[in-house]
Amino acid sequence: MNVEYSGTGDPARSLALLWRTREKPSRKGGELSVDRIVRTAIEIADTDGLAALSMRRVAERLQVGTMSLYTHVPGKGELLDLMLDTVYGETARPPEAPGGWRARLELIARENRALYLRHPWLLQVATTRPPLGPNVTAKYEYELRAVDGVGLTDLEMDGVVTLVDGYVHGAVRGAVESAQAAHRTGMTDEQWWRAHTPYLEKVMDPRRFPTAARVGTTAGQEYQGPSNPDRAFEFGLARILDGVAVLIAARAGTPPPTPPHG
Repeated sequence: MNVEYSGTGDPARSLALLWRTREKPSRKGGELSVDRIVRTAIEIADTDGLAALSMRRVAERLQVGTMSLYTHVPGKGELLDLMLDTVYGETARPPEAPGGWRARLELIARENRALYLRHPWLLQVATTRPPLGPNVTAKYEYELRAVDGVGLTDLEMDGVVTLVDGYVHGAVRGAVESAQAAHRTGMTDEQWWRAHTPYLEKVMDPRRFPTAARVGTTAGQEYQGPSNPDRAFEFGLARILDGVAVLIAARAGTPPPTPPHG
């Protein structure tokens, strides 16, 4: 999978566009704008993937000359930052997230997973240098508030948010790949599993692979496929939050709570 990097555009121009402190008016009476360019770029990436995105492709979709785009967005680096900040603004963020810290982190994790599923191209963007726009900043603020006031240090709060976001990023890849495989091959995971199972039973020697044979058979029968991304996500998220609970309890000097069933 090809990877693009955010934060590669000119800092001054990127920040001016992200925060809309300066936007050049269109020479065509307002027909073209930064928002319209960005939305078109997102539509292309959603449909055809990030590899299909280029300034020329966006211009063709908008039926304008490529040079017209450059009067609004300097280049692809700045465009990618704008795309990221725009989709990060899709999630509703109530002033006060409901429930305790665990319920709030669960909600954040599922919201982020839904965002990746709507825009799978996000998995192709390395955000170690994130676009520092208003929606990225609002997202960070919202996620930090989930663990504010629970006894963690500022660095621990940042670490918990990074941990949960990183888990979601990795875990959602399986769901995206499963959906893409079904679309591109015309075969669901269940159909694939049923086609392979009779042959696998003939060649899999339980004496040679006793644990793999036992666990793999149990999982395959339960999932009716090689895996179940939804269940894997929920299981992993619960274990991550169990670990956060231990950290919070340690900071409070209380015994670790009994993990909820999950």
